[in-house]
Amino acid sequence: MSATADSRRRVRVAPANPEAAAVLRSWARQGDSLLDVAELDLSHADLSGLDLAVGLLTGTVLRGARLVGTDLYRAHLEGAVLEGADLSRACLTKAILDEADLRGAVLVAASLGSAELYGVDARAASFRGARLNGASFLDARLEGADLTGASVRETSLKAVLDDRTRVEGLTGTVFGPARLEGSGPPHELAGPALEKWLNSRGAAVQVLGSRPAPRTDARADTASGNVHNRPFPPTGTPSTTPTSTSSAR
Repeated sequence: MSATADSRRRVRVAPANPEAAAVLRSWARQGDSLLDVAELDLSHADLSGLDLAVGLLTGTVLRGARLVGTDLYRAHLEGAVLEGADLSRACLTKAILDEADLRGAVLVAASLGSAELYGVDARAASFRGARLNGASFLDARLEGADLTGASVRETSLKAVLDDRTRVEGLTGTVFGPARLEGSGPPHELAGPALEKWLNSRGAAVQVLGSRPAPRTDARADTASGNVHNRPFPPTGTPSTTPTSTSSAR
């Protein structure tokens, strides 16, 4: 392997979990393998700067982990636990984060172009300066999230917002509707109402008139042609947080 390849596989701080550490060591020795740490516990590991593109991190526990500048292009992060993780400047372009736990995660200046974020719990997460063009926040939770200075373009914002959601300097175009929760009764915001709500809080966003195609279940039976749409959960439905990221390239 070249020095460049080596540096992109050098784990700064290994996880405490022996099985996860062993898998990372084995992966680091192989120059052409994809990382598969599905369902493993990598809490508090430092994977900053690694090339994890197209990696399998489904259900992986990355609580408090550092992934600063990590390449997670097209990575599978469905159901991953990224609570409190630092993904500043990470590439999550076309990554799949459906139902991931991003509570309190830091995604400052991260790239999430065309990322799939169905059912993601991103309460109190920071997306400051992030590139969210084409991302799909469908049935997502963004209460208390910070989207200051982030960019959106045809981004699906079918998400739960509240008065603590920061949108100063958010620019571009989004699809709704969103749901506003807070001191008053929860209610849906769509079209001009959503645009007014965002822009009155410092955004410069246009809400597009037509809605995007509904998100379909990734586990649909493609062989039989059966596709099941997953509906926006009704008001009052509790979050089901699991227990155990710019323009496209």
